Amino acid sequence: MKSKLINLTITGCMGRMGQQLIKATKKTRGYSLYSLTEYKQINKKISGIKPQLNTENAFKKTDVIIDFTIPRCTLEVLKIASKLKKRVVIGTTGFTKKEESLIKIYSKKIPILKAGNMSLGINLLMYLTEITSKSLGNKYLGKIYEVHHKHKKDYPSGTALMLGKGIAVGKNKNFYNLIGKKYLNKKTFPYGNKINFNSVRKGEIIGEHEVLFSSGKEVIKLNHKAFDRALYSEGALSAASWLMKKKSGLYSMRDLMNFK
Repeated sequence: MKSKLINLTITGCMGRMGQQLIKATKKTRGYSLYSLTEYKQINKKISGIKPQLNTENAFKKTDVIIDFTIPRCTLEVLKIASKLKKRVVIGTTGFTKKEESLIKIYSKKIPILKAGNMSLGINLLMYLTEITSKSLGNKYLGKIYEVHHKHKKDYPSGTALMLGKGIAVGKNKNFYNLIGKKYLNKKTFPYGNKINFNSVRKGEIIGEHEVLFSSGKEVIKLNHKAFDRALYSEGALSAASWLMKKKSGLYSMRDLMNFK
């Protein structure tokens, strides 16, 4: 007996991740591409499907919406998904504190899995960052370095902020009180009593992240490099499948991977 296919809607279908998700959905068993959406009208078909605007009609018969767009569009999607009781996987980054609060409110009505990075390796890195931060204590200062392609607009990246939260959790401190300076394209940047971030935008680099801890006498580095964007789309599809069995709530890749 064949298992039921999971119907997916991919928002931001013309974007880099949208295109990657379409490819991944077509070649991965167990998933069906139900609909595609964009923020503006697209007058051509993609994989035999005509993209729509974010409307109730676009989401009506889907099982899971996968959203890698921008915060404004994500909140638009969540408003509709909440009304239709649809599950949502969010890979969008760059949310404000107010927007994060709105996502939590929506998660009381529908299952949402939100991750600044869908990579197994990155989520393991965050787990290791928490453990390292806790083990080293306050004598070691932490900072984060990240590199992405020149097209990425937001900085620090959602993944860098996620790793920063890992440092804060390890120290049992409020992350927002620990956010330090945010540098862009600096060759070097300092440690401080708060977590400083240096973001570099160049070339077509998929993603590099490094967490550094220093006591002044030694430096400990934890890092991750992505070589293929497919790892993000594969993670998003796994998240969609996992979310099918969940009740309303806000989940992360950490929940999926069962990290304690």
